[in-house]
Amino acid sequence: MAKAIAKAMAEPERDGRRQRSDASRRRIVEAMLELAREGDPAPSADGVAERAGVGRRTVFRLFKDMESLYREMHATMIARIEHIRAMEIEGETWRDRFGCLIERRVRLFEEILPIESAANMHRHQSEFLRNAHAANAQMLRDVLLFVLPKVAKADADRLEALDCVLSIEMWRRLRCDQGLSAKAAKRVLERTCQALLGDLR
Repeated sequence: MAKAIAKAMAEPERDGRRQRSDASRRRIVEAMLELAREGDPAPSADGVAERAGVGRRTVFRLFKDMESLYREMHATMIARIEHIRAMEIEGETWRDRFGCLIERRVRLFEEILPIESAANMHRHQSEFLRNAHAANAQMLRDVLLFVLPKVAKADADRLEALDCVLSIEMWRRLRCDQGLSAKAAKRVLERTCQALLGDLR
């Protein structure tokens, strides 16, 4: 009987600790994402702890390796962009649908660009980040194949060119290296794609 009472009393305490740990993990992940958005792709543990409002030791206790932190950051980002990924690609013609694809892709890239740039610095040492990057690139390619099946079947070179033009790497080049606004970068994508698709019926 005494053991049962002790166990019952310990359960709320364990639940409370778990809830506090979960809350701290979320704050740490949010802190990492915020710092990446602010241009710090590799913040120190002290900087993360300060931003998250936790102790430095808590960061290392809750995330014993970087892969686990990357996984949670990735999951958080996926949740944030779900509304963009869920956008329907609609239109009466393939050109209408392709315009919708570009609109969706621009919104997606604007949301993830700072995080993608930070991940790019660490990808060489993280199997998880490499796999996540490859999966995202394949997902984007699959959508392109869905919208332009004729190109996929008839013109491999044109397909590869479009896949390159509509990549996050191209968006980074336009936005970061060439310093274009999102509006101007979108115009460049549209004009480049129009040139590539001009004779397609």
